[in-house]
Amino acid sequence: MIHMSHVHDASSCKEPPQTVSGILRQLGPGLIIAGSIVGSGELIATTALGAEAGFVFLWLIIIGCLIKVFVQIEFGRFSITTGRTTLEGLNEVPGPRKRVNWICWFWLVFTVVALIQLGGIIGGVGQALTIQQPLTTAGAEMNARQDAQIRLQVAESIRDRFTDTEMIEQKRYDIEREYADAAIQAQIHQETDEKSCADALIWAAIVTIISILLLVTGGYRMVQNISTFLVAIFTFVTIYTVLFMQLLPEWHVTWAELIDGMSFRIPEGKGLTIALAAFGIIGVGATELIQYPYWCLEKGYAKWTGSRDDSAAWEHRAKGWIRVLQWDAWCSMVVYTFATVAFYLLGAAILGRTGLDPDGDQMIRTLCQMYVPVFGESAKAVFLFGAFAVLYSTFFVSTASHSLVCADALRVFGLIDDKESTRQRWVRLFCIGLPFLFLGSFAYFQAPKQLVLAGGFMGALMLPLLGTAALFFRYRRCDTRLTPGRIWDAGLWISCAGLYVAGGYAFYTKVIEEVMK
Repeated sequence: MIHMSHVHDASSCKEPPQTVSGILRQLGPGLIIAGSIVGSGELIATTALGAEAGFVFLWLIIIGCLIKVFVQIEFGRFSITTGRTTLEGLNEVPGPRKRVNWICWFWLVFTVVALIQLGGIIGGVGQALTIQQPLTTAGAEMNARQDAQIRLQVAESIRDRFTDTEMIEQKRYDIEREYADAAIQAQIHQETDEKSCADALIWAAIVTIISILLLVTGGYRMVQNISTFLVAIFTFVTIYTVLFMQLLPEWHVTWAELIDGMSFRIPEGKGLTIALAAFGIIGVGATELIQYPYWCLEKGYAKWTGSRDDSAAWEHRAKGWIRVLQWDAWCSMVVYTFATVAFYLLGAAILGRTGLDPDGDQMIRTLCQMYVPVFGESAKAVFLFGAFAVLYSTFFVSTASHSLVCADALRVFGLIDDKESTRQRWVRLFCIGLPFLFLGSFAYFQAPKQLVLAGGFMGALMLPLLGTAALFFRYRRCDTRLTPGRIWDAGLWISCAGLYVAGGYAFYTKVIEEVMK
């Protein structure tokens, strides 16, 4: 059972590691957060952005991954040195308050949307399992029909793009043969009556129940190990796919496309809505920034540092464990940045060029096409395993994280007492109740991509508030003995400025402009 203690007596203090190998053995919270990130943001929102806008937003993807790490570390520094949670810290930020302060109230609204968003994740898991193993005749028929439709669309795109280009005759013949065969298959399956298919919902329900059992009986190490294993495998496969794709003349990414992607321009109306939503999700989004300190507390960084006092021993431990925290955050950033860029390039190179949109009940099947040029007939099996890995990792980690945060929120809002036994009981109840909420969200909306992007948009609005909190932690709650240098402060201000720009632009384009219409 996941749990977290705020009690830090002298006996729980632990000397921080001094060697690189020792530091690496103490990493963990960032890898858990990476398990949550490489899913909703990378696999769905990032590829959807590439599919709609092409390569032009590559710069935004990279900045979105890099810019938030300073705020993430500042949040972690606050929890390590004070032993308090994110919501406790947010509640200390000056401003209007009614029981709790203004940021906590906005967090409540944001969290409601974020929780509904996870219906899109469990829906994606259900779709992946349905494609691999349909449970009904209607599910099998739907698989055949949609496979044929997508195969024809891809074949048409390749045929149209390469008919007039110079290529060897065998290659031209292969393209024409694939187009003709795809057209025949699409015609055959077009005659099949469309029937409603509940397979994805049934699979989602099965996975939900299994997840509840694992969460209630598991612990921190189990969450860390599962998320790390699943994300590592699919990240490697995706990066390999992008590299191998460069050997294929019909799909490789050109230098001109990469240069255009790094031109720092925003083409009007082209993928802008998805770009804003993606920026709120990719990298360490608003949800992960809030949840990260909880996993730092769960890991033990604050407990090993001990309660803050004036001793040199405490200063030594605090500096040592903050250094471990920084390694943890930056190492996880490298992992999810490579994964994010790889997913975006695949989305732009394959889905963007073929006009495929990962939406509705064809989301997973459409995303699968990104791996076909490299893995051929094996692509479906490779992708379905990977999609299940990252989406389930996101669902599993997010459920555990939201359970910790929501139980703490009840305490901060004054709805439950401060007893650890009370908090643990509510964590357990949320581990049971939240997965059913996610399942109900998917059953009602049946639109995984829209759910994920809605959560991303709310996340973009939340980012400036978190930037404000990070500056408050740095200049009002940071122990003077742990004050970072000017270079770090410059990075933090740049990071916060980026969060303000993203949130302000999202608010203007989606709220102000709608009101003015």
